[in-house]
Amino acid sequence: MAEDNKLGRKITTLREAHHLSVQDLADRCGCDVALIEQLEGGEVPASLAPLIKLTRALGVRLGTLMDDDEDFGPAYISAEAMAEVERVKSLQTAKDAGDLAYFSLAAGRPSRHMDPFIITVTPTGEATHKLDSHEGEEWLYGMEGSIEIEYGSETYVLGPGESIYYDSIVPHQVRAHAGQNAKFLACVYTPF
Repeated sequence: MAEDNKLGRKITTLREAHHLSVQDLADRCGCDVALIEQLEGGEVPASLAPLIKLTRALGVRLGTLMDDDEDFGPAYISAEAMAEVERVKSLQTAKDAGDLAYFSLAAGRPSRHMDPFIITVTPTGEATHKLDSHEGEEWLYGMEGSIEIEYGSETYVLGPGESIYYDSIVPHQVRAHAGQNAKFLACVYTPF
């Protein structure tokens, strides 16, 4: 395989991660076995039509093959790393929602369509709230304490073991409930 053949290495890595032989992949995408072997070996220049077929068969975006990310494996978080949840703050939020500390459960996973987080909320005592909206969907699962989800004209209280799933385009805000700290699991999907 050519030294600068990133595309070929990515195709091979993804194919092997799906436990597919070259023949299996060819059958899935309707491409010739020789073409896949040549693409993996860097022997032919890639054209768009077969790459689109390959990405569909491998379940990835075209950008996944074309960008510089090299790691396609799962994003594994150990129990020890989970203990670090309280220390990680990475996203700025509105001060009226409380302090939200985010711990990404998919850090290092390139080209993902979902972003799973464990979020810890510390109330700030603000009485007025500004709702925001964005494209996508969110799923929240209560772990400790309670949170409020103001969604359009409705307000929901989510406790441990309860979940909510909603379209993020509707104005909403997630915040601490009744002046208590809370922790919840969130999965945010934003279309690309």
